[in-house]
Amino acid sequence: MTQSDQYVPPEQRRGRGAQSRDSGRFERLRHVDEPDGWDIPEETPTLRTEVSEEHPRSLINYIRSPDLSFDRTINPYRGCEHGCIYCFARPSHAWLGLSPGLDFETRLVARPDAATVLDRELRAKRYSVAPIAIGTNTDPYQPIERDRMIMRGCLSVLQAFRHPVTIATKGTLIERDIDILSGMAAQNLVRVGITITTLNADLNRRMEPRVPSPARRLATISRLVDAGIPVRVMVSPIVPGLTDAEIEAILEAARDAGAQAATWAMLRLPLEVAPLWEAWMDEHFPDRKSRVMSKLREMHAGKIYDAEFFKRVRGEGAYASLIAQRFTKARKRLGLKGNLPPLDCAAFRPPPRAGDQLSLF
Repeated sequence: MTQSDQYVPPEQRRGRGAQSRDSGRFERLRHVDEPDGWDIPEETPTLRTEVSEEHPRSLINYIRSPDLSFDRTINPYRGCEHGCIYCFARPSHAWLGLSPGLDFETRLVARPDAATVLDRELRAKRYSVAPIAIGTNTDPYQPIERDRMIMRGCLSVLQAFRHPVTIATKGTLIERDIDILSGMAAQNLVRVGITITTLNADLNRRMEPRVPSPARRLATISRLVDAGIPVRVMVSPIVPGLTDAEIEAILEAARDAGAQAATWAMLRLPLEVAPLWEAWMDEHFPDRKSRVMSKLREMHAGKIYDAEFFKRVRGEGAYASLIAQRFTKARKRLGLKGNLPPLDCAAFRPPPRAGDQLSLF
């Protein structure tokens, strides 16, 4: 592949996944750094994380995808500092006029009013309860959550309403909220999915630059389980020719850490993610690129990616079938379930506010 004209040198993007800040698909113009014309050496500053704020009028996002197990999500943040190069959520940054590449992991948007908006939406008379999924787009426990505490605020609201929630994360910061999560787990109101893509610390650092190490995430599984919180391991994404050999080892390590269930998904490269991924492969694993890309095309009828429901997450064909069989066989051998039990939706009750008329019953 030819190098992008918005390529950023390695010394400027230490700890980042993408190599460029190519404009999103909706932009007419491209923004390219050029010398100012003065014959004076200039420093190239390291990219820093910038956080802006958004004050949404609504927070719950309703989804009508037949191949998903949930119908609503909330996102405390836009963009994700974890910087996973394969992240299928990167194209969502194009809707903000930003790059799905480096902007996605360096120009973040926080939603400080999220808990207040969520409280209001859950009190609406027309609201019908069903589990809310958090972490399906960007990670709620990415590094900026340590100071912002927006996810913790949302969890406090959900706990007060006795509202069921599912959480997906790679972030060990979830341990901070065990006090809330353990109480919700005792009422069958929460389940957690911890993603482990590889057990190889070097590959993890390259592919998921600001995500805690695999060993640290396994420790998080143990801490959550010890607190009575049900956990499944999500082996996602499985990368053909790069991480597929680790399926059984990841499942065994997760089982030993206490995980009760396991699920998987294949590598997905929608829209701007495909060129970002190919550039990453050229830089880190050029010798494996042809095998990885050929397997992806094999699973998507000659295309790198197919967005069709029920095919987009796992692909189809001989290789996809082989991975599914290996995963299922290993999962059953290790005593892991295919998913965690359903959550309780009947306990939902909006808590009284100051000045509310209290019920006699």
